[in-house]
Amino acid sequence: MDVVKGKWTKQMWIDAALRAIARGGVSSVAVDNLATELGATRGSFYWHFKDRRDLIEKSMIAWEELETGRVERSMAEIADPVERMRAGFLIALADVNDASIPNLEPAIYAQPDDPVVAAAIQRVNARRIDILTRGYADLGLTPETARLQAVLAYATYLGWLQLQRIAADEVPEVATEGPAAQAFAVHIIEQLVPGARDENR
Repeated sequence: MDVVKGKWTKQMWIDAALRAIARGGVSSVAVDNLATELGATRGSFYWHFKDRRDLIEKSMIAWEELETGRVERSMAEIADPVERMRAGFLIALADVNDASIPNLEPAIYAQPDDPVVAAAIQRVNARRIDILTRGYADLGLTPETARLQAVLAYATYLGWLQLQRIAADEVPEVATEGPAAQAFAVHIIEQLVPGARDENR
């Protein structure tokens, strides 16, 4: 594990907090419980964080970079605008199902009443819509239409995310795995990215 000079690192505490949020929401982030999980002391926690709120704030920043920053950086490496958008959607849809911390993003979006989480959600929503707007503009849409299409695409993603959380057993297309889910992910991309088609079809 990522131990420095015999101490638990800040990232270890953040990862533990994110796992707790994925399991049971923000209320599950308790310093004593995390310390037990890590085999660490409360003193180790206060070496890295001022208090529990500071940990949650840092954890939300880490989530933003994990789930949004990585997608943005990956898209920036692709020159073709159609392939860039297609790759962005593929990464975003796959991240939810193949993330190192399963169920993290649905759990975060289910906590809008927590002020720290709400601020992070607002920040991430704005950042993602901006990424999508720029992507659609690169496909040739006017700024106004690009913005509208970006909001439509992001609303589709959030709806998919919510349906996956509450009805994956009844709606196999939004399950975390399986041929129906894979086909639906391809269909989403084909509908949201003009010119994107699955070559295997």
